[in-house]
Amino acid sequence: MKVVVIGAGASGLIAAATAQKNGHDVIIIEKKNKAGIKLSITGKGRCNVTNNCDVQTLLDNTVSNSRFLYSCFNNFSSKDTLELFNSLNVELKTERGNRVFPVSDNAKDIVNALVKYNCLNQIIYNTSVKSLIIDNNSIKGVKLDNNQIIDCDAVIVCTGGKSYPNTGSSGDGYLLAKQAGHSITELLPSLVPIVCKETFCKDLMGLSLKNIRVTFKQGEKTVYSEQGEMLFTHFGVSGPLILSGSAHVNDISACKIIIDLKPALSNEELDSRLIRDFNKYSNKDFCNALNDLLPQKLINVFIKLTGINPHLKVNQITKENRIIIVDLLKNFELNAKSFRPIDEAIITRGGVNTKEINPKTMQSKLCKGLFFAGEVLDVDAYTGGFNLQIAFSTGYAAGNNI
Repeated sequence: MKVVVIGAGASGLIAAATAQKNGHDVIIIEKKNKAGIKLSITGKGRCNVTNNCDVQTLLDNTVSNSRFLYSCFNNFSSKDTLELFNSLNVELKTERGNRVFPVSDNAKDIVNALVKYNCLNQIIYNTSVKSLIIDNNSIKGVKLDNNQIIDCDAVIVCTGGKSYPNTGSSGDGYLLAKQAGHSITELLPSLVPIVCKETFCKDLMGLSLKNIRVTFKQGEKTVYSEQGEMLFTHFGVSGPLILSGSAHVNDISACKIIIDLKPALSNEELDSRLIRDFNKYSNKDFCNALNDLLPQKLINVFIKLTGINPHLKVNQITKENRIIIVDLLKNFELNAKSFRPIDEAIITRGGVNTKEINPKTMQSKLCKGLFFAGEVLDVDAYTGGFNLQIAFSTGYAAGNNI
């Protein structure tokens, strides 16, 4: 059969190579001038290629429609990804959080290996697909932006989402899906930094907080709570906890971010710690007595939020003052204003409705011979290699089931 794969990213390159190995004649259409542009910048250029974990962990770290991916993950798991790149002579290493990177710390090694994996397939660059050619609810071909028509028996749409549009992920796949009658769920940025209403975030820019707990609340409902790291920026907050938390927020303007600066200590234990520190610095001003407790950059902002005179002598601090301090240490609150733009998001939340896709094959239930893989689908996961594994697993399923 003749197969057209639209997009030479992670899912497209896996899908095309898999289809070719099954005996199909494959053409890859890529709108940019080279393959794997977004893949080459993932993991800050190192490429967090997957997460070295079992299938259940992959499912647990998938935020949207995890059940849809059950068959895909079981048929092409993290283990299969590791074995594939080993066969392509790319040496991998597992780091903190079971994140997997190439030993070279160079994402281009991953891209080059996948392009080489497709050495028997034709890749047409600087070309995009204008429309699908469909007859009687079956794929018959594609029409390119230069009006050239390529007849084919199957099409795999691997165009990515809307994040990082300069890499080619500009939403083309959604238009093609709609042409075939598919519905698109709401598109939102995910794994994205958050703009906060508090102006003091700018004063804290560059401050990284480690071993803290971050809780996201919408109204009274907790939508996310985890321990780890975060970062203050000139506009608000970012870092692993913030990016992961963003995947759970639907109404960003109603979201509060609550930071527990001392999650290992209860309120009572923290009060005892304060008493010890204040005894140590009893003759100093309050503003000079928190160096053992907080990062230097946070102290002035923290004191201002307590409402306590920064020049009050520590030996004059009351129990009521300590209650205020402890409460702020356990509940340092930020008010979200907005997500950063979708083109700054690591991935797109939303996409082709998974109810309209066969979860075992990735084939459309509406159009015979039309398949989808990767970020164009309404599936997304946390950081840590999970989204690339989704791309590889869905790409394999599509290429293997034509």
